[in-house]
Amino acid sequence: MILLDNVSKYYKGDKKPALDEVNLHIQPKEFVFLVGPSGAGKSTLIKMLTREEKPSYGDIMVGGIDYKYMKRRHIPHLRRRIGVVFQDFKLLPNRTVYENVAFALEIVGVSSSEIKRTVPKVLELVGLSDKAHKFPGDLSGGQRQRTAIARSMARQPKILIADEPTGNLDPENSWGIIKLLEEINNFGTTILVTTHDAEVVNQLKKRVITMDNGKIIGDQKVGGRYDLDGSYSRISKRSLGGNASAQPQHIVVPQTQIITTAEAKTEPVAPVEKAPSASGSAVLEQMEKAKAASAAKPVAKRRKFIH
Repeated sequence: MILLDNVSKYYKGDKKPALDEVNLHIQPKEFVFLVGPSGAGKSTLIKMLTREEKPSYGDIMVGGIDYKYMKRRHIPHLRRRIGVVFQDFKLLPNRTVYENVAFALEIVGVSSSEIKRTVPKVLELVGLSDKAHKFPGDLSGGQRQRTAIARSMARQPKILIADEPTGNLDPENSWGIIKLLEEINNFGTTILVTTHDAEVVNQLKKRVITMDNGKIIGDQKVGGRYDLDGSYSRISKRSLGGNASAQPQHIVVPQTQIITTAEAKTEPVAPVEKAPSASGSAVLEQMEKAKAASAAKPVAKRRKFIH
């Protein structure tokens, strides 16, 4: 799903690279935390994935698309596959919750009838059906972040990147947002979260990738902990019999997944995606089926959804 092979990024005037020979492979449907101190390279890595920046060296592939052959006109179609949620929400203050979510569909040409079908489903997913006609200024921080997530999910992305989604929230609202991201991940969306919240990272025990000085210094595949110096990752490697000092290996991509130069001439790298079908997104449909199945079970066995 996400592949970075020996990726480096140099900004003009900087003596050190923002990214330094980064190798990373994230599988479809994974939930991954990206941690590290300020200036570690996390934001630059995200900008590489959303094509806001290009690497100085190395290769990037997302969803089978080789960025090396991507043209400018393909970038909007790539960004429909990648939803991004920001710490400061970036909501339109003069539009209601419903209108903020609908706007994400309007700008990609979704029909009015489909917008009317999709937006209520997305708001139900994030627990904001009763806030549809409220303005962002009337919402709590947690509700504003849920609105931002709803807006990102409306376009049915395969990948959702949450950049410090709990940075401006109190602990209760922070956990509500993290549980919502877990719920979305359970229905097939790949989740990448950058965070400084050690408590959240340590309790969820998901995969944790640690960055520092533009490098990946730790990658805990299972039961990850907030580990800024990479010491826990090295201990884990030694306990498993691995070589803690070994350099990361480049990832070999099957030839069937690589878009060659010849292929790029005859086929578009990022084909234009059709507007969402009348049945809505796969995530929303699965959510509705799951809720219907849950409603048929005894109350004591239902899964609690945290708002």
